[in-house]
Amino acid sequence: MIVEGTVLRGRSFEPVEGRVVIEDGEIAAVEEASVEGDAIVCPAFVNAHTHIGDSIAKEAGEGLSLSELVAPPDGLKHRLLRQADQSELVEAMTRSLSYMERSGTGAFVEFREGGVEGVRAIRAALADSDLRSVVLGRETVEAMEISDGFGASGANDGEFGRERRATRDADKLFGIHAGEVDSSDINPALDLDPDFLVHMVHAEDLHLQRVADSEIPVAVCPRSNLVTGVGRPPVEELYERTTVALGTDNVFLNSPSMFREMAYTAKLYDLPARDVLRMATVNGAELAGLDCGLIEAGRPASVLVLDGDSDNLAGAHNPVRAVVRRAETADVERVVRPDA
Repeated sequence: MIVEGTVLRGRSFEPVEGRVVIEDGEIAAVEEASVEGDAIVCPAFVNAHTHIGDSIAKEAGEGLSLSELVAPPDGLKHRLLRQADQSELVEAMTRSLSYMERSGTGAFVEFREGGVEGVRAIRAALADSDLRSVVLGRETVEAMEISDGFGASGANDGEFGRERRATRDADKLFGIHAGEVDSSDINPALDLDPDFLVHMVHAEDLHLQRVADSEIPVAVCPRSNLVTGVGRPPVEELYERTTVALGTDNVFLNSPSMFREMAYTAKLYDLPARDVLRMATVNGAELAGLDCGLIEAGRPASVLVLDGDSDNLAGAHNPVRAVVRRAETADVERVVRPDA
């Protein structure tokens, strides 16, 4: 397979006119050449933090606080998940996954509620999906054992030492929410030596230094933090100290659109468009232990092709800024995946 256009090549996303040569699901070469067409070719997105299960209740929580919305065990989300039957959950997740595929996402990291049954439900939803998934079970060690790791709620919700030890023994990922409501759970979360943190809205200087010293990646979800009213994560400060990736968080609060997450982040923070695109691609891949997120030889062929001549993108002078700040799902021509 050959994909032609303006290719955002390598970690710098250098725009080059040329082609991407794909063989056996892998990028074999990136060649500079004069080509026809206006496509913009970039890595498919990696959504570093999702809760797909609450697709059953989109926009259900108007006017509620964060704890009323999502705090275990009796936040609105958890009550609705308990009330829904398995087929309803699977159907709702299947539709969200389909949307993610169409909107340029190649891989995602899911915190999956519901213990073992929750993991089984998302596996069923993924059966006909081409998305690469990193599913982190929650609530029980058994859920971790049949998934790709453990996704903990905040350290104020539990001790999580047993779950951390079991996850380390299984050589799987351990992620934990921290600093979403206030700073009180950040040090206990860091004490667990997680593979990554989520949110860090209320990180203070001490926490930022600990993150830098430990080189623990952070998944931030600025749109979600806006909706829940918890504040604004210090993305610039985090980005100076560690790997920062973008996630869209709960589907019932926000659509799982990385286009929307990038545009919001780029316009809220003083970061170059290239840094925001890294947060939406290779940084998320590295956080999750995936070998994707860049267009360079030897990488899996997880490639997003945008119509650079769409009414929305035609005339863009800077393709990187156009992808980050302007592009949307309607501009997607196709997504090439490693197993295509």
